[in-house]
Amino acid sequence: MITTTLAVLTLLQGASPVVTQQTPRPATDPFLVRARAILKVSPLIDGHNDVPWAIRISKEKPFDVESHDLRTQAPSPGQTDLPRMAQGMLGGQFWSVYIPGEGETKKLGYAKVQLEQIEIARRVIQKYPDRLELAVNASQVMPIFRRGKVASMLGMEGGHALENSLGALRAFYALGVRYMTLTHNVTLDWADSAAEAPTHGGLTRFGEEVVREMNRLGMMVDLSHTSPDTMDDALRVSASPVIFSHSSARALCDVPRNVPDTILRKLGSNGGVVMVTFVPGFIAEDVATNGRLRREALKAGLEGVSDEAEKTRITDAVTAQFKTKNATLSQVADHIEHIRRIAGIDHVGLGGDYDGTDQLPDGLEDVSKYPALIAELLRRGWTDADVKKLAGENILRVWASNEQVAARLKSERPPSLATIEALDGGGK
Repeated sequence: MITTTLAVLTLLQGASPVVTQQTPRPATDPFLVRARAILKVSPLIDGHNDVPWAIRISKEKPFDVESHDLRTQAPSPGQTDLPRMAQGMLGGQFWSVYIPGEGETKKLGYAKVQLEQIEIARRVIQKYPDRLELAVNASQVMPIFRRGKVASMLGMEGGHALENSLGALRAFYALGVRYMTLTHNVTLDWADSAAEAPTHGGLTRFGEEVVREMNRLGMMVDLSHTSPDTMDDALRVSASPVIFSHSSARALCDVPRNVPDTILRKLGSNGGVVMVTFVPGFIAEDVATNGRLRREALKAGLEGVSDEAEKTRITDAVTAQFKTKNATLSQVADHIEHIRRIAGIDHVGLGGDYDGTDQLPDGLEDVSKYPALIAELLRRGWTDADVKKLAGENILRVWASNEQVAARLKSERPPSLATIEALDGGGK
């Protein structure tokens, strides 16, 4: 198997690297000046940033919020800190309280780890009261922005943290969580993930009840990471607009994590928003292909190998062969424009996934780069009003709509006491 893999690598050695040409910009770019002027009065709100998880798994000081200084980039630089957030003119941030659905987290207990991540995120916000301020209602965002701070919200990534309990869902909402990604990379007892083969054909009856209870609470339903059938079922069931906190267009990069046009066409009637992610493997087809081939070659090469030195040699060989390719800012703009074209200007936003991936596109390397992306769209003919919707108005509208629907539903019905055993005992 090792011989076969190395032979494949040898055949691929003649491939030429892709060179991305960057168009020179004038020293004073009028579109960049205009972008900054817009973001000064209209907040840019990002849907997904993984700093809380980066703190938890820090090699230098794991779990230690106090040692992880966002003012000085210590102990490791990452992609997010307060100076670069100011340069990027970030007005609002949904901090991801992500927990993986596999591995050690499952052994520790999902709810336990989820509570720890919420606590880490809230301590990050509390640590910088002059720069960050918690927002638990949509109406709080603009006043916080006008005070010169970054409105800070919490978004859960992965419904496995519920452990099939609607009571847990309500408890997480009470702690400040304002959206929940129904799945991450594992299929749940009640919902199919994009990363695994379908089990339920979307949402089970209990999964539908999770969506209904999120609607009643005012917690936004996030469909990033879910299968198309789960997306479709959630759009059918939800009384409130949904979000995709960090997803891009499958028509431009055909990977399971992205949103198909069939779903984009349904967003108009739902009112939801796709917040475009910057992860290169979800933006550029060649990056996605390169990553897949690298993983396949590595898996084949390491199969049956127990010697650590040999593992290292094979890993180094595969890594050297499949040299990292990258996406560009322009390609991210292409995804934004595609979603606008299919779903409409009211249904697109930004969800960079900073500090949730090792590599970001050329031109979007860290959180200081948002104005450059806005400038690119202005260069393509976007109006100031268009940009304001993309930057933050769309997600604020969706959030406010969720709150309005919740106020009505709370007057109509009490908290759901449904259980997965009662609803799914007879199947979907």
